[in-house]
Amino acid sequence: QVQLVESGGGSVQAGGSLRLSCAASGLTVSAYYMGWFRQAPGKQREAVAVIESGGWTSYADSTIGRWTISRDDAKNTVFLEMNGLEPEDTAMYYCGADRRPYGGNWFITRADFTYRGQGTQVTVSS
Repeated sequence: QVQLVESGGGSVQAGGSLRLSCAASGLTVSAYYMGWFRQAPGKQREAVAVIESGGWTSYADSTIGRWTISRDDAKNTVFLEMNGLEPEDTAMYYCGADRRPYGGNWFITRADFTYRGQGTQVTVSS
């Protein structure tokens, strides 16, 4: 049974940083497309970062240069380092996993993952 458990969310002021973690069980993160996506009330779901099995990464335009996705294979965990947070980044953040071989940019565009966690809330105040 696949389980993805996110942690690390919280409330920060604009310009601050957070590090989200996604602990996986029931799958091996290095064998999947692992990604982070977010959803704010009244807004469309948006993928922000994806890491492929080979380690290549893809990002939404809004996060390039600010955020970094990485993984620790030994801990079977994926991370999202978020710097330069802005009020517009306020949302529930979810971890996703998928094995469909569509490429990182496909998942960035579609924000559609077979497996997802319960989410962690990020709130950025101005």
